[in-house]
Amino acid sequence: MPKHGKKYRAEAEKVDKARNYPLDEALGLVKAVGYAKFNESIDLAARLGVNPKHADQMVRGACLLPAGTGREVRVLVLTKGERVTAAKEAGADYAGLEEYVEKIKSGWFEFDKVIASPDVMGVVGRLGRVLGPRGLMPSPKVGTVTQDVVSAVKEAKAGKISFKTERTGIVHVSIGRKSFTEEQLRQNLLAVVETLIRLRPAAAKGQYIRSLTLSPTMGPGVHLDPVEVQNLLK
Repeated sequence: MPKHGKKYRAEAEKVDKARNYPLDEALGLVKAVGYAKFNESIDLAARLGVNPKHADQMVRGACLLPAGTGREVRVLVLTKGERVTAAKEAGADYAGLEEYVEKIKSGWFEFDKVIASPDVMGVVGRLGRVLGPRGLMPSPKVGTVTQDVVSAVKEAKAGKISFKTERTGIVHVSIGRKSFTEEQLRQNLLAVVETLIRLRPAAAKGQYIRSLTLSPTMGPGVHLDPVEVQNLLK
């Protein structure tokens, strides 16, 4: 196990690992224990009561963060015809088809999100082995394969994120930056948790949201009270 540095250990002493913090207190604490000089990401790890090895228990979806992501999202739209112009006018950084497919095959990845129209998925499918491991492959389940590329681009630019459970049943998402106000982080976190609850698989039994943990990029995690967070949504 790697050893943490002095700065990390000093901040970790401020956090009671045995305690589940109320949301408002946790938000202030997670911002305080981030010791990096840059504007750190504030991340949420949600451990769910699912077994992702079973297809009917995989949780995958998308959520529009009310306060945005806090960073510029570079959007590539793979499409053709009139949708190319429409995508660019909507704010896409890149839009086209064959030229970008070839660039990606050659190792070009100067984008953060890929959106595609259904009519070109036969071509885009060739990139599955390249985009899939990076979490960039377009999918209708998260709204990145759609006829309405204009709305998809606008949502991506506004702060729409996608997620899926990892092998351990945990969903990792960024809910903003350390520069965000606590209220902005609160809004984003509740939006994510609400989406996770809505996507609960019918096959999931028992306690669904097992734990919620907030952490800055370079600081210790702060455990939330999952029951209190869910009650805030009622």
